[in-house]
Amino acid sequence: MSCYKYWGKIEEIADKLSSYGDLDTEGISALDGTDIEEITRILDEIEVIAHDKEIDFDSAKHILDDEKMNKALKLIRKFYVYIGARLERENAMKILESDDPKAVLDSFHFYDRYIGLIENEMQLAKFNEDKTFVFLGSGPLPLTLIMFNMVTGCKCIGIEQFEDVAELSREVLKRLNLDGGIEIITGNEKALADLDYDILMIAAFAEPKARVFRNVWEVVDEKTPVLYRTYSGMRAILYSPVTEKDTQGFRQEVMLLPKGKTNNTSVLVRKISD
Repeated sequence: MSCYKYWGKIEEIADKLSSYGDLDTEGISALDGTDIEEITRILDEIEVIAHDKEIDFDSAKHILDDEKMNKALKLIRKFYVYIGARLERENAMKILESDDPKAVLDSFHFYDRYIGLIENEMQLAKFNEDKTFVFLGSGPLPLTLIMFNMVTGCKCIGIEQFEDVAELSREVLKRLNLDGGIEIITGNEKALADLDYDILMIAAFAEPKARVFRNVWEVVDEKTPVLYRTYSGMRAILYSPVTEKDTQGFRQEVMLLPKGKTNNTSVLVRKISD
């Protein structure tokens, strides 16, 4: 099916989002006072397009590569990142305030999607209680670490570049009584040089991609499985995908496409030695 039927709708969604302000300037603080449900409903419209199974990868590229659509997609992607981060932050704060923190965690907007995502990624590496798993870009609500620790028993380490975000996630883990098996450190991908680990994963929102993968290549060995999350097909309208240029020096071994409403494609690569 032709992707062209969505061009007008994508531009319409971008116009709706533009009315909330510029996310690069005062828009972020202004949006923090906006009812998140309003924006979420608008983004739900773009997800319907992103999940259209009848649009193949080649057809999707007509939208992704079109200069006319570029401005609209840039705006949509900014709001998608903003909403994801805000939902995580708000859920994290509710966990700290709740008498039933696990119930609050389970109510997270994207919780069900993470279940499918983790099931996919467990096929890419041998997660178990004897392994240490490092997640680069763990965020305020370290749900990936929480689920891998609870399901597989592996020791987990999250790397978060902003200290306030890292501290919030530490408080969340303490509130959930999970801080014994999950550690959060502050830093970027260069912090990997001081860690011992068996499996590494790079978050979809870890940026800038080329620098992250280049620095990971410098410290990882050829045997260590490196997993990363990206966006493929029509789901790439939600966020810029990882490119072959970004992952130079790595050999792709497996790529698992998302199931259901999950958005991330999960990829396993290993370092290619010089």
